[in-house]
Amino acid sequence: MSNERILNTLRAPHISEKAARLAEKNQYVFVVAPEATKADVRAAVEQMFDVKVEQVNLVNAKGKVKSFRFRTGNRQGKRKAYVRLADGQTIDVSAKA
Repeated sequence: MSNERILNTLRAPHISEKAARLAEKNQYVFVVAPEATKADVRAAVEQMFDVKVEQVNLVNAKGKVKSFRFRTGNRQGKRKAYVRLADGQTIDVSAKA
């Protein structure tokens, strides 16, 4: 997988309280491209961070409905990847991403 494709697949780490709790259990959350597949995410994480990925789950999060000046609109949705690593391996998402 080329560097350009890796960077297009993995957009950013998703930082939240839930993601911090999951990091203690060796799971990490990334915002990924809408067209990314599980195989793409697995290959990108393994190449970028030099780790062994056990499992990948993808979630499509819909954008919230918000109103502005008496008009309603939708925020853009995002696709998240929950990545579980093999035992004994970690990622420092704040340093690489």
